[in-house]
Amino acid sequence: MAPPLRRLRSPTALSALLASGLLVLGACSPAGDPAPPPPPAVETALVEPDGSGGGLTVSGALERQREMNLSFRVGGVMTALTVDAGDPVSAGQVLARIDPAAVNARVTQAGADLERARRDLRRDEALFAQGYVSTQRLEDRRTAVTAAQAAYDAAAFDGRWSRLIAPASGVVLERLAQAGEVVQPGQTVLRVADLSSPLVLRVPVADRDISRVAIGQEVRAVIDSLPGEALAGRVVRVGQGADPRTGAVAVEIEVPGRPDLRSGLTAKAVFPAASGVQDVVRAPAEAVIEASGQSAYVFRLKGDRVTRTQVVFLGFDGDHARLRGLAPGDRVVTAGGGFLSDGERVRIADASALSGALK
Repeated sequence: MAPPLRRLRSPTALSALLASGLLVLGACSPAGDPAPPPPPAVETALVEPDGSGGGLTVSGALERQREMNLSFRVGGVMTALTVDAGDPVSAGQVLARIDPAAVNARVTQAGADLERARRDLRRDEALFAQGYVSTQRLEDRRTAVTAAQAAYDAAAFDGRWSRLIAPASGVVLERLAQAGEVVQPGQTVLRVADLSSPLVLRVPVADRDISRVAIGQEVRAVIDSLPGEALAGRVVRVGQGADPRTGAVAVEIEVPGRPDLRSGLTAKAVFPAASGVQDVVRAPAEAVIEASGQSAYVFRLKGDRVTRTQVVFLGFDGDHARLRGLAPGDRVVTAGGGFLSDGERVRIADASALSGALK
């Protein structure tokens, strides 16, 4: 017969027995898995409609497409100037002259040098036939004749440029020298516009807006001297480089010619809203990643995960980027997206956006 169990009358002893049992059970149970790391924290911002997508107005000046700065090839005293600003001119008309004395003297000198070189060549050719002159000396004489001929041709060419001749029919825009002055080679004496060339409005367009301008685009030209009237124009040229000082790109707009329009008049070019401008949005510049030309990517937030989304990059406007491929109200990652992958779960660091992003 088994001996009777002894009762544990002490509460302290009972507690000790239970604690030791729990320790034994804990030692026998498998180790628990480590807690997963929290999702990376990101900051986000809402995508907004592009408020600059409406019409664009830029100021510029009317000019003839072909306006020429006329100057003498050689310097000297200008003895005659027959036209003034506003005067009409015809193609081939003599507009100004410089004193030809110096030019004629150079032509005479060059002609004398050429004749002497030819004479020396003829003499040495006769001596060469008799065996008194080497082949090398004869070649030197021929080279001297060639050089003298070139010098004479250059002097004669300069002599023709002692007169300033209108290259086309048009009008004198500006006179920049007076008769009796000494002018230098290449110094502008007259500015002449070819009236057969189209009238154009040249305007500088900021780099952030140049994506809204295209060749062939219809433009309204508002001339200050024609209040209440607008002319229909058309973009005929968009510059391929920006001004290094201002960042603006030159745009040329052809407008219909009228007798009451003059070169130099101030005008405004009014560009309509570009087609498809409704889908242009603005997002903080920090949201754009991997930009190359007009292609870029952003991380768009959907619930608590991000989607790597390709967008069309249209340029920066201050601290924002102008984009296509997103909708107003979309939320994009602006900080913390450098090491994200497509579809990754994230947590939002900016508490103000937390409630809206998880809806």
